[in-house]
Amino acid sequence: MSQSVSLDRRGRVAVLTVDNPPVNALSQHVRQGLRDGVKQAIADRDVAAIVIACAGRTFIAGADITEFGKPPKEPGLHEVLALIEASPKPVVAAVHGTALGGGLEVTLACHYRVGDKGARFGLPEVKLGLLPGAGGTQRLPRVVGVEKALQMIVSGDPIRADEALRYGLIDEVAEGELAAAAVTFAERGVSEQRPLRKIRDLDAKLAAARHTPELFANFRKSVARQTRGFRAPESCIKAIEAAVSLPFDEGMKRERELFLELLASPESKAQRYFFFAEREAAKIPDVPADTPVRDVKKAAVLGAGTMGGGIAMNFANAGIPVTVVEVTKDALERGLGVVRRNYEATASKGRLTPQEVEKRMGLITGTTDFNAIADADIVIEAVFEEMPIKKEVFARIDKICKAGAVLATNTSTLDVNEIASATGRPESVIGTHFFSPANVMKLLENVRGAKSSKTIIATAMALGRRINKVPVLVGVCYGFVGNRMLHQRGKQAEKLILEGALPHQVDRVLYDFGFPMGPFAMGDLAGLDVGWRIRKGKGEKSAVADTLCEMGRFGQKTGAGYYRYGADRAATPDPDVEKIIVDVSTQMGITRRPIGDDEILARLLYPMVNEGAKILEEKIAIRASDIDVIWVYGYGWPVYRGGPMFWADQVGLKALRDRMLEFKRATGDPFWTPAPLLERLAADGRGFTQS
Repeated sequence: MSQSVSLDRRGRVAVLTVDNPPVNALSQHVRQGLRDGVKQAIADRDVAAIVIACAGRTFIAGADITEFGKPPKEPGLHEVLALIEASPKPVVAAVHGTALGGGLEVTLACHYRVGDKGARFGLPEVKLGLLPGAGGTQRLPRVVGVEKALQMIVSGDPIRADEALRYGLIDEVAEGELAAAAVTFAERGVSEQRPLRKIRDLDAKLAAARHTPELFANFRKSVARQTRGFRAPESCIKAIEAAVSLPFDEGMKRERELFLELLASPESKAQRYFFFAEREAAKIPDVPADTPVRDVKKAAVLGAGTMGGGIAMNFANAGIPVTVVEVTKDALERGLGVVRRNYEATASKGRLTPQEVEKRMGLITGTTDFNAIADADIVIEAVFEEMPIKKEVFARIDKICKAGAVLATNTSTLDVNEIASATGRPESVIGTHFFSPANVMKLLENVRGAKSSKTIIATAMALGRRINKVPVLVGVCYGFVGNRMLHQRGKQAEKLILEGALPHQVDRVLYDFGFPMGPFAMGDLAGLDVGWRIRKGKGEKSAVADTLCEMGRFGQKTGAGYYRYGADRAATPDPDVEKIIVDVSTQMGITRRPIGDDEILARLLYPMVNEGAKILEEKIAIRASDIDVIWVYGYGWPVYRGGPMFWADQVGLKALRDRMLEFKRATGDPFWTPAPLLERLAADGRGFTQS
């Protein structure tokens, strides 16, 4: 058939097998093989039915994304699916692993579908800023119903085989060997002379939706919050509306129009860039993929506070036993109580069963005996963010932990090399910077010390993926990548409110850009006392924030910070805070002025990009796209804007540099000096993220 599709006969059934590792993507040669194979099977008089199956670990898991943006190669997927659907002989899809995107669309063109127990079915195109472009928006609602199709296509999340069977997406869950079960199903269909069921001709589930016109309005309302700023979800909804209101062929045309609009959109360009950026972050130039890694069978976490408890949950969630060590019994019980309440809250939403809660709690052992870490394969320290305490803890760890154990610190800013110097084995020390809440946030900033061994680095990266994080490797400097860039934004946020803006205006500008919240709302959520304590330790001041803290206004937890909070935790701008800000401006001799949203956005984000350029030049980050992954997963940068470095390239580095120089001329502040790398790239007309 082709290099990746073979055909063999099992009795009266032709079995077409796709073998295109690793995920059987719908590359041109796969499409050609399917087309040629189906044609050959149709022409063969001895063939009564056709089964489409896949070799390897999965069914077709989507389009070949490397073909996006390139001239189309024949045959197109639409042509192949039309041929399958029009086959005069029944075509059965045999699904194992995942049938995603174009893979699920292949199954929807078949007349019947059989899946094994572990199969998953989904249309995740929305996560690339796209919609299913080969009939998925037209066929899926005809088979599972409009409401379920809306949920699946707009979320992009897959469903399991049992749910697929319940909604009619598959006809049978196979027992035993899948291909044999699919052949038996096909043989039975031929013997019983079952009609060819073409999904395009089904109408009953669409008719039900026509009688509930409010269905689409209600759905839009239900997803408004999580889809804010994204373009693709609304296009997905419009395409499904077309399935309900238009004949099939016209609906297909509407789907195509909407798909092409999205393909050309800046949002999809950013989301597709980010898809590759996330995968690229796993590659470390001097740590080959075959570097040996430690087998982590048992973990230990030092500290049962907010971070320690959250980190322990990650291990329990992945089925890894973890020991949590605290200094006092009270602190330990309090911390483990929070962990249990977190699990029970998840269970109350139906996302865990009570049995799963107990199983995970059973993997977490609490103790006040420091020696309990002796047999751990990895120990993660999550104590106070103060260097003397960290070094004292690591000196103790060094004496107790077994040889070969990974010694990790959860520091968010401190020098990993200095922490490692407290041990006799600095090659075993690495930073594992989890983000709060650690059981929720996807980012893991792994910090490579000067002496961290390649095995320890490879282990930390592999373990990050195992506990369902997105690990990114960075180097040692104050604040690493994310917090170092955030610090620059924070400086300008403070200056903006002293010069004439107010906290709610600054926050609104970033919220409108796509962040979940702005710097002042974020400070109130985290607790203003945290930064206050750090500033006092370093002898630094922040006039407005310090005044608020001296008044006991620490943010949400005290009912007041930059904002005032009611019982529902909703933020309200506070005239008292405005007065404090104006008074501080007056004391500092600053004449306040109206500041436009455009200036606020530039002054908050351009310094971050400039700091990112310094981070790249200093080789703290391996590549610009790693910085973008850190900011999307760790700080809520909107993925439909790609990340700060990608976004800067879209703005244009020359325009960005020139605006910084304008600020420098206007203020005389060397803060606005463009980084050397930014200067060079702007002068050459290049960008950070160009390959």
